[in-house]
Parts: sequence; structure tokens; C-alpha cells
Amino acid sequence: MADAAIAQEIAPQGAKRSIFAWCLYDWANSAFSTVVITFVFSVFFARGMVGDETQGAQMWSYAIAISGIAIAVLGPVFGAIADHSGRRKTWIFWLSILCILGTGLLWYAQPVASAGNIIFILGCVIVANIGYELGIVFYNSMLTHVAPKHLIGRVSGWAWGLGYLGGLLALALALFGLMGVGDMEPWFGVSGQDSANVRATGPLAALWFLVFMIPMFIWTHDIERSPLPTGEAIRSGFKQLGRTLREVKHHKNLAQFLVASAVYRDGLNTLFTVGGLYAAGVYKMDFIEILFFGIGLNVTAGVGAFLFAHLDDKIGSKRTITISLIGLIVAGSAVLMAHDKLVFTGLALLLGLFMGPVQAASRTMAGRLAPAGMVAQTYGLYAFTGKSVAFMGPLAYAAATHYYGLQQAGMFTIVLFWILGLGLLLMVEERRDD
Repeated sequence: MADAAIAQEIAPQGAKRSIFAWCLYDWANSAFSTVVITFVFSVFFARGMVGDETQGAQMWSYAIAISGIAIAVLGPVFGAIADHSGRRKTWIFWLSILCILGTGLLWYAQPVASAGNIIFILGCVIVANIGYELGIVFYNSMLTHVAPKHLIGRVSGWAWGLGYLGGLLALALALFGLMGVGDMEPWFGVSGQDSANVRATGPLAALWFLVFMIPMFIWTHDIERSPLPTGEAIRSGFKQLGRTLREVKHHKNLAQFLVASAVYRDGLNTLFTVGGLYAAGVYKMDFIEILFFGIGLNVTAGVGAFLFAHLDDKIGSKRTITISLIGLIVAGSAVLMAHDKLVFTGLALLLGLFMGPVQAASRTMAGRLAPAGMVAQTYGLYAFTGKSVAFMGPLAYAAATHYYGLQQAGMFTIVLFWILGLGLLLMVEERRDD
């Protein structure tokens, strides 16, 4: 059965609960991306384990790039398999478990770590990120049958908004539960000896993910069809992937959008990878300040995602992305010129308003441009194109930082990726080529 046929108005009975539970998965996995990748554990790795923030940032970026290569290779393959294997929640479950296990093992990180411990922790991050990203391939592909056609943009935006809200609360829990503020003791009573309270953010993010992903598996309806046997699904998936790669040139708008989105998403992903490191290195923020900074950024990003969700359905995904990218470019350029920590924080919070809408509307546009029967594969290619250039952003950031000796130079490359991506997006027509 073609995915186009599946993407009908969902039944009124249980529809709202199904949509909410699907959106809640964004809330669940946000703890990993926010606490581990961006704001807390990445900073601890560079500052506490490696002991050199610049070298640590480079090692962390290389690990993310390695996982990106694996995701680039596996993403479209898994997407092709998903189009032939029936229900998708099973795939999401096991890939989520892979992320959860890798995240939980971060507890074994050690301050001023040995080379062996550093390699082990980076290996955990690579495995966890692969599970996280590949799970999102299947999760995204559910959007077109979970949401009614006229609400697809809003549902995508609501999910991103919930994701940022989940990230905010996970950061707040890490702040008050593990770190403590001022004279206030942390709720969970974890000692700061050997950075145990910071290392515990790994298990905290893992537990958060595990608990809050459960509603989706219980309440969100899946595609009801008889799946092929696993071996046959894999063979059919590979065959269809080959056909897709040969035929994608006939889907001009989709191909152009995949390239454009890969460029500006690489800029965003680089920002998520180094954002906490930038705040720590340039403005010397400590863990408490970084947690407050991350909380504030998630607030504005969540607000932006919710506010722009209706706009996506009203004026179209392309216009929503265009407006958001212009906002990112203007705010990002202003951030580069900030010399005061307070000014930087304010401008970064403004930047956050446009982060969520770019991601949510891009996910929606990929679904709207997907050829009939190829929704999951399109999201696999969406992951593939994004990860196929994923090394470029961190590499450009690291190279510019190294050459000029300033992290501001690295941040400038992120703005350039947004400018280039916007230019490519303007050449895309928002219509599906069947």
C-alpha cells in the first residue's frame, strides 16, 4: 500500500491522543540532544575529561562526524526497509534503546581521563547518536499518517515545541537535581566528587528518554498492513533504494530541497554540537551558567516552534523556512559582534526563536515533497543528505577556529552555511513531482 494512500485524515476516535503521544517522543529524545550533545556533557568532556577546551571540542566534533557517516550510509537503507516492513514503532523502539544504553554508559566517564576512557566515552556517544538519528528517520516517516493533511505543519511544529520544552525541563532537572544552585543542595544528593553530579547527567538523560517514549508505543497508531518477512523486506528495501537514487533526479524539487536543507541543517547541527562549548570557551561560563543559558535557549526555541507551527500550514513550509533562516542569519551575525556576556545571552535567545521553525518546517516540507509510496525513503534520504555533509560544518568550525585562534571565526562559518542554504532553498518550488 502506498504511503500516499495511508496519509488520510485519521479517525476521530483516539486521534488527539495518538498525535499527542507521537509529539511526546520529541519531548523524550530531547534530553539526549540537549543535555548530552549540546549543553552539559559535551562541555564536561572538553573541560573535565580532556582538560583543553579547544582540543576537546575538536575530538567531540570528530566523534559526531563519525556517527554522521554511519547515519548517512544507513539512513536511506533503513528508510527503504521501513517502506516494506510494515509497522515502524518496532524499529523506533530498538533504535531508541540503543541510544538509551549508550547514554547511560556515560556515567563511566572520568575527570582528567586516560586515553582509553576517552575512546570508550566517545564510542558511547557515537553509538547513542546513531540510535538517536536513525530512530528519528522512522519517527519522522510517521508524520504523514499520524497528522491529518491540513494539520501536518502544525503537528510537526507542536512536536518540535514539545521537544524544546522537554529539553528545557531536562536541563532544569539536571540543574536543581544534580548540580544545585547557590546554597541550595541538589535534590538527588549526588556528590560532586570526581564530577559524579555531572557524569550522572548521562543516566538522567537515558532515564528521561526511556520513560517519556512509552506513550507513543502505547497510544500512537501505526501503519496497519502485513509486513514482509525481515529478509525479504531488507532485499526489497535495497532494491527500492537503488531505484530511488537513480530516479531522484526526476524529482527535481525534492532533490534540490534535500541539498539546500542539508547545507543549512549542517549549520544548525554544528551550532548544537558546539553551542555549549562556545559559551564556555568565549564567555567562560561555568556549568551552572551554561545550564541557565540552555534553559533560556530552549524556552525561546520552543516558543518559536509553537508560534510558527500555524504559519507553516498557512503560508507554506518554504516561506516559513525562508523567514526563519533570515532571522537566524541576522541574529547570528549580531551574536558574532557581542563582546559582553549579557548581550551575547540576549542575542542567543533571539537566535533560538528561529531554530525550532527551521527544523519543524523542513520536516514538514520533506513529507510534502515525498513521491507517492516513498515517504519513509524520503526521510531516509533527508537523513542521508544531512549527514553526508555533516562533517563539513564541524570541520569548517574547527579549521577557522584553529587558523584564527578565535571561536568567533568558527561561529562565522555557521552563519555562512545558513546563507548558502537559503540561496539554494530559494531555487526550490514547493510542489511534489510524481
